[in-house]
Order: sequence, then C-alpha cells, then structure tokens
Amino acid sequence: MRLSRLPPTPTVLLCAASLFVLFSLPFSLSANTSVYYYLEVYYKVLSPLGVPQQVITVNGTIPGPLITTTTNWDVVINVLNDLNEPLLLTWDGMQHRRNSWQDGVLGTNCPIPPGWNWTYQFQAKDQIGSFFYFPSLGLQRAAGGFGGITVNNRNTVPVPFAQPDGDFTIFIGDWYTKNHTDLRKLLDEGKELGLPDGVLINGKGPYRYNSTMVPVTVDYETINVEPGKTYRIRVHNIGTSTSLNFRIQNHNLLLVEAEGTYTIQQNFTNLDIHVGQSYSFLVTMDQNASTDYYIVASARFVNELDEQPAWARVTGVAILHYSNSKGAASGPLPDPPNDIYYTSYSMNQAKTIKMNTSAGAARPNPQGSFHYGSINVTHTYLISSVPPLYINDKRRSTLNGISFIPPETPLRLADLHELKGVYALDFPSRPKNRDPRLGRSAINASYKGFIEIVFQNNDTKIHTYHLDGYAFFVVGMDYGEWSKSNRASYNRWDAISRTTTQVYPGAWTAVLVSLDNVGIWNLRSENLDRWYLGEELYVRVADPGGYNRTEMMVPDNVLYCGLLSALQRAQTPHTRSSASSLRVLMSLNFATILVLVLLAIIP
Repeated sequence: MRLSRLPPTPTVLLCAASLFVLFSLPFSLSANTSVYYYLEVYYKVLSPLGVPQQVITVNGTIPGPLITTTTNWDVVINVLNDLNEPLLLTWDGMQHRRNSWQDGVLGTNCPIPPGWNWTYQFQAKDQIGSFFYFPSLGLQRAAGGFGGITVNNRNTVPVPFAQPDGDFTIFIGDWYTKNHTDLRKLLDEGKELGLPDGVLINGKGPYRYNSTMVPVTVDYETINVEPGKTYRIRVHNIGTSTSLNFRIQNHNLLLVEAEGTYTIQQNFTNLDIHVGQSYSFLVTMDQNASTDYYIVASARFVNELDEQPAWARVTGVAILHYSNSKGAASGPLPDPPNDIYYTSYSMNQAKTIKMNTSAGAARPNPQGSFHYGSINVTHTYLISSVPPLYINDKRRSTLNGISFIPPETPLRLADLHELKGVYALDFPSRPKNRDPRLGRSAINASYKGFIEIVFQNNDTKIHTYHLDGYAFFVVGMDYGEWSKSNRASYNRWDAISRTTTQVYPGAWTAVLVSLDNVGIWNLRSENLDRWYLGEELYVRVADPGGYNRTEMMVPDNVLYCGLLSALQRAQTPHTRSSASSLRVLMSLNFATILVLVLLAIIP
C-alpha cells in the first residue's frame, strides 16, 4: 500500500495540530489511568439574584465542569485565562503528593497571565472523596470560577454503602451583587464587606417561596429524582464568609463522607456546613411527592441581632422534584436549628462526625489502620486569630500577630533558585507580646514530624482553616482558651480526618498532622475577606535528601515571575476562539486522536 499526501483539509489540520499539542503538553500518557480536561475561565454578565453583574465562569457556567477521576489516576487540566487579570486555580483538598508545584497558590505558582494557558498535572494519589477547585487570587472566588472534583474508589476497594442510584454535586455559598473588584476595593479602604445579598445554590438564586423574602423571580436550581431511589448528594460551601445550615424538607441526610474520609454513618435533619467544607450524604426519596420539596441553605452564626430580619433574606432555596410530584413546593421553609439559648448545638453536632475506622477508602486496609492517637507530637503550634486591626494605617488580619503579604516570587521557586529575602522561616509557635506586623512568614517543619496545631479564635466571628497538601485529624474543640489540660479530652481513636475545620468564636480547635508530604503548603483562612487581609502562612516541609530526592522535579512548563521574570519565555496569547482545537483535543483520548489522524491521511 502506498501512502499519498492529501490536501490540508480542516480535518487534517485539526488532527495534526491536536497531535502536535498533545505531544507538547508536559505529561506522560497513560491510556487507562488519566483524565483530561480543558477549562476556559472568562467573564459573563449574569443575574443570579436578579441584578446584572460580571461573574467568572468556567467553560461558560457557574459552577464549572465537574472533574471526575479515580484513586491514583493522573489528572491533566489545561486552563486558559481569558480574564483581564492574572489567575491561579487551586484544587481544594487534593494533596498533590510530593508535588506542591501544582497547588495553584502564590506560594508555589506564578499566576497565569491574561490570555495565557497553563497545564496542571497531578495524581489523585491515595485519595477518594468530594473536593472542589476555585480561583485563589484577589477574591475572584466571590465572583465564581469554581467547580467540583470527585475522586472515585478503585474497583478493588468497595464503598461502605450500597451503590447509589445517582450522584449530585451541590454548591452553596453567600453571594454579593458587587463585582469582586468592588469587594476588593472595600477591603482595601478598610471597610467590611457587609451583609451578603443572598445565597446561591449551584450558581442560582432562590426559588420564590415567599414574595416578601424573594421579591423578584430568578432562575433557581432543581434536582430531579425518582421515587424510591437513593442518591449521593455532595455539598460544598464555596461562599465568601458565611456558615450555612443545609437541609432538605422532610428528608434525612445520611452522612457518609467528609472531605475524603468515610464517616460513621448517621442521619441528620440539618447540618452546619462552614466556608470551604464539603460533605456527602445518601438521601432516599421516600416521601409521597404530594408536592416538590425545598432544599435550603440559610445563614448561621449571625450575631448582629438588629440585622436578623435582613439576614432572613440571605437564604438559598432550590427544589427537589420527584418525577411523580403532584404540585409545586409552597408554604414555609423547614426550620433552621433553634439554638439561641443552646450555643453548643453546632459544636456538639460537629463532634459527632467521626471516621469510619473499619472502612477501606483509597486503600483496601481500614481507615483506622493509622493509629494517630499513639504517635508522639514533635511540635505544637498555637495559632491565634483576633479581629482585624490596623498596621501602618491599613486594616489587616493576622495570625499570631503576623499579616501575610502576597509574594511576587513564589516561595517554592525562591528555594529552588536559592533566593534570599523572599520569605522568612520565623512563624512563632505561639502568639508573642509584640506589635502586629506585616511579613511573609512560614513554619519550618520537619519531614516525618507529627505536629499539633491549635487554632484559637479570639475573634467574634466563626473562622474556617484549610491546609493544602494534607488532611488532618480534628481531635478536639471547645469554648474558652486552650491549655495543655485540654489534651485529655482529645479523640485519639476515630477523629475525622479532613482538610478544613471550623473554629467557633471564643473557642479552639485542635488538629494533628503527619508531615509525610514534602513541599511548601498553604495554611489559610477560608473566609475570603480574612484571607485577603493577610490571614495565612506557609508550612515548609523540606525534602530531607535534597531537591528531587523525594519531591517531584519542577515541571517543564513552570511559569516565572517576580525576581525570576527574566527566565520566562514569551507565550502567544490565546483566545477562546483560537483555543477550539485544544478543547476538542482534551475531550478525546489518545487512541481516538491517532485513529482520526490515520483516517485523514490514509486513502
């Protein structure tokens, strides 16, 4: 057979260009253990609360595409930044084993410039569960840009419950009708963000359950189900700063997983979900479907009593619709917790969330096989937060008296290139009696160490804290000032292992962390206003054998900025229209592309 050259038809050009791009991407191919996604991040004008505003979409929607993978599979995501400002996506809950280069925060990555694209590649190593991605810079998350991540069990490791009949991802979060740039300006001027304008469920406004509370009809979310079936519902609080109580009218929520750990299964009629937290429930459609049912996310821990009527409007409402429903939902919403005189309600609820020690997860061996409670602590950090204060006439937030300044050169790159003065390994192990200051401070942690972190919230608002690269054991929480005597109350057997924990006002939360993941990892407030104002730090877990002994090498496509800007090669700016061939590529697998190329060139 003789091969002949065909004219450059659009099909040939697309396949050739796709094949060229495929081999140019910085990853190794594995036909059965990789997933590929292409994400275009750009602005749209939408009206989720009835007011037109500029939002950030991923592939044109809020939320963006669901990233679905399996334990130990590689995940390859090409991101096009079509915003007018720099962008980083971070993968909340993904641990990036030995690979903090993919973390998507300023301590590890230079931002993707406007018009540029960048490919993330990471492995879902030893993980299962429900996570999410979002833009990590400058309050962009308050405008959207987020989506879900689902990491499924391998076939060899069964889930600890019957296979559900379907799977839904629900994002809840407080929302402002101001653009994220306007919200930034408020904080830069020393002001509070103020009362949110509403709560969105999957990027949509509330069902009009009450014409006074919801004066304008807007697009709302509907979850369509079949009677008698059981669904897994994954819920993420992706909001700016408001804790939310989640409930489904007349339905029990059987909790089965929290941020990558299977839990002891228990039913809730409602559950407080704090900013940055994720849970999954099994919900059985066991009602008579006389009407549709409300799905509700309402604000919690609102201590401004004079604003209670206004906060009542800050409620997200979606609809659970049975296929045999006999009518629309009507009447009052299901009641939230009535705990005005029972301030420990939410904390006691949180304490009941525990690890299922007998279930396998990412590995066949039970989750309880790691006996964290018997390991000696190598170092303790007491990290204190207080209400915002002024440093150099600017309103800032602090941890242990230090307000973090975003770096122009990523900390990890500074280490690689032996740059001095970019940051300091001087984060104090407890608050010091000194004036607050600005800084770029990190914890100098020891690889294979086992540390205790106690978050002490001396603020008047609830906080949530997240540690990239790790899951930690939430061993205790209580009101008052933490002391060593509180260790006697720690849960040393089946504490939940998760990535984000809440700390109640005037209370403490203690976590234990096994430092088995080299890299530089971000520890931050998930409350966007406090994060923006400086409530973060980094934990450096250095490779004990030197660079590239344990940690992965710097990726070939690394971006340079700050003190290393001269190393950055130019990239031809892309647009959504010019990126269409790459989008097609990422939707195909390698074998399909080869077949298309062969069909195009062989007569």
